[in-house]
Amino acid sequence: MIYLDNAATSWPKPPEVVKAMAEFLERLGGNPGRSGHQLSVAAGRVVYEVREAIAELFRVSDPLRVIFAQNATHAINLALRGLLRPGDRVVTTSVEHNAVMRPLRALEREGVRVTQIPCGSDGWLDPEDASRTIPPGTRLVAVTHANNVTGTLMPVADIAATAHAAGALVLVDAAQTAGVVPIDMPGLGIDLLAFTGHKGLCGPPGTGGLVLGAGVDARAVRPLMRGGTGSRSGSEEQPEDLPDKFESGTPNGVGIAGLGAGLQFVQGRGVPAVREHEMTLTRLLIDGLRAIPGVRVYGTMDPARCTALASFTVEGLLVSEIGYRLDEEFWILTRVGLHCAPAVHRTIGTFPKGTVRLAPGIFTTAAEIQTTLQAIRQIVRP
Repeated sequence: MIYLDNAATSWPKPPEVVKAMAEFLERLGGNPGRSGHQLSVAAGRVVYEVREAIAELFRVSDPLRVIFAQNATHAINLALRGLLRPGDRVVTTSVEHNAVMRPLRALEREGVRVTQIPCGSDGWLDPEDASRTIPPGTRLVAVTHANNVTGTLMPVADIAATAHAAGALVLVDAAQTAGVVPIDMPGLGIDLLAFTGHKGLCGPPGTGGLVLGAGVDARAVRPLMRGGTGSRSGSEEQPEDLPDKFESGTPNGVGIAGLGAGLQFVQGRGVPAVREHEMTLTRLLIDGLRAIPGVRVYGTMDPARCTALASFTVEGLLVSEIGYRLDEEFWILTRVGLHCAPAVHRTIGTFPKGTVRLAPGIFTTAAEIQTTLQAIRQIVRP
């Protein structure tokens, strides 16, 4: 099997991840931070250590500003629902995932003003367009670090500078980049970062979070839900302490333990080294696909300006047929269609049929890329 769907979820997981999750259930199993006995304390220590590791990864000084969530979508909803009120203006782009667009459309019906900045057909946002489209008084700018169809990396630092000049906070969706592209939140000017654990961080599904930069007043952010936190239990009001304000209910201790192991694995290799490996594979993919007659590749064509993926279509063939044949005849696993991102496909001109997306990962080899390209040649020219 050749697995090329890492933009959806990374696979296989490092053995250390499976081991860490099993050990958490076998040796700990207590409710983190909810009791005072030794199992609960040990489980809470695991959760806090992963919180520290995430803060270090994104160059944030206070681990308590790392809020664990189910995934990036949960984290994005926490940020959008927590910050925006009727009458507020939020500016976003035309290449956002539905994790951003669906909650924004719901908030729009409630009186939030939503502006989309058009991107180019390669998924790139010109910083000058951002400077013309983010008016003073904007409450929030929500931007993907890299979209999940073309993988195009956004000029986040430039966008953030414009946003801050307009008085806005900056929310970045790092679902496609956390763990595979170096991210320095203060250096890039990111105020809120949504990340998921099951992609580039090599963790299990059901993990992720929202990181609050130092410039975010947590008192002004409403929790997405309220309930037991293990702290201030004598009060029926939600505590303001971080991270408890935003982490009601029993945390996913076993998942967080697995996330910590995945993060250790990635950091052991080094994010820059992972990035170099994936850029090499992406160059092979792009060049190989473009050499096949009838194949059209979407994006910047520059591995240094995108994450590790290549989306393509073939003249005269349905993307569903290509994906089916790759799976059934060649045991190559991809993703086809709209990828939960219709805004991106409208921008690059592939709506409503979508594309075939090939997304290598940390375990993918150059030989597997060459095998995949040969399979596509056979499908295109039987």
